Amino acid sequence: MMRFLDSLSWTVLALMAVLLGLAPFVPEPHIWEKLKMLAAGELTRGIDIFDLAMHGAPFVLLALKGVRAVRNAQPRA
Repeated sequence: MMRFLDSLSWTVLALMAVLLGLAPFVPEPHIWEKLKMLAAGELTRGIDIFDLAMHGAPFVLLALKGVRAVRNAQPRA
């Protein structure tokens, strides 16, 4: 998994997060709609959970790559 994460460029991940994560842009991004449903306790249908996972995956990968970059940049004692 880490080798796969290291092979992804920051640019590709950022583009995935913007284009796939936020699509469709109008009337509101899908990820935002699904997060509101999750907060309200309305995220119960399988398709909605799958939708949240697919639209959220680019953001999760971006966050994991960021955490890995910070950990690798810190000097080890």
